[in-house]
Amino acid sequence: MTILALALVITGCQGQTVGPTQKPDSPYAPSGGIRGAESVDGLIVGHRLMSAGEYELALKAYLRSAADHGITVDVLSALGSANLKLGRLGQAERQLRQAVGKDETFVPAWNNLGVVLMEKGEVAEAARVFRLAFGLDSGQSADIRENLRLALARLENPDYDPVNENNFALMRRGQGDFLLLSTL
Repeated sequence: MTILALALVITGCQGQTVGPTQKPDSPYAPSGGIRGAESVDGLIVGHRLMSAGEYELALKAYLRSAADHGITVDVLSALGSANLKLGRLGQAERQLRQAVGKDETFVPAWNNLGVVLMEKGEVAEAARVFRLAFGLDSGQSADIRENLRLALARLENPDYDPVNENNFALMRRGQGDFLLLSTL
């Protein structure tokens, strides 16, 4: 009797390792996660993806975090930062403005909003935003200090434009000789 009970227990356990809807000989990983286990925070995953230069994946991780934790200032700031890196300046500006609207003392959102404004050419407002971020940070961040310095330099010298608006093309002439052509 005990051998029969042991055999039934062993055969009953064999199919439980792959999941209820998956065949035991399936080459795919088991679907679903461990029930009751907490998933990794989407903000942490998103920050790591941002560091790795995977901005689109980071944006998706931040959206998952928003679904899990709600639209917090951290989530809005992270979404704005990802959209900034993706070149979506309008979306980034809206999200960063929402973030500073929720928490007027959140320095990273102010700094990133200043970066967006600089990218859009709104130098005066960017300088004001960087001043505010610098003051809230008590001058601790070298990045914010440098951003403020660049914004003030551009504000003082509006003729200086680091983006070359002239369209130039190089034309090759023989071995190693190039002619610079202006396409004005």
